[in-house]
Amino acid sequence: MPPQRTRRSGCPVSAALEVLGDRWTLLVVRDLMVRGLTTFKQFQESGEGIATNILAARLRSLRDSGIVTTEPDRADGRSLRYRLTEKGIALAPLVFELLLWGARYEKTGAPPAMIDAIAANREATLAETHRRWRDRDPMPLIPKFDKAAIARLSKRQGAHP
Repeated sequence: MPPQRTRRSGCPVSAALEVLGDRWTLLVVRDLMVRGLTTFKQFQESGEGIATNILAARLRSLRDSGIVTTEPDRADGRSLRYRLTEKGIALAPLVFELLLWGARYEKTGAPPAMIDAIAANREATLAETHRRWRDRDPMPLIPKFDKAAIARLSKRQGAHP
């Protein structure tokens, strides 16, 4: 286990942000949690455009913080598979609230019906997320969001102020 970091302050928000405070870290957690990604290559190809050195650093930081663990790939022992730990899956409420907040206040490619279903069924969504994690169910809970939908939305909103 890595040595404890010296914290900037005793504030829990500050402590959490020291671990999770950049976009790449939470996007990796999202991909593990709800998109079923488990390999370095899958994270690279997720569509976010993360550089390999940044991805490697974030995965290492998440592992060192006890949020993810690694295990050898059963099909290819030379490769690693990443998996959320109990500490990592405990981030599910935060990830879903960020998803709902982003869909409500920003232009996104998230299907409104899916967002409405998650918002109306928070507890069921969290329970299913935990079940998939516990059972190692690789089926994605949410789809990859469509960049083209964002472009269409922007055009419509630009045409009708």
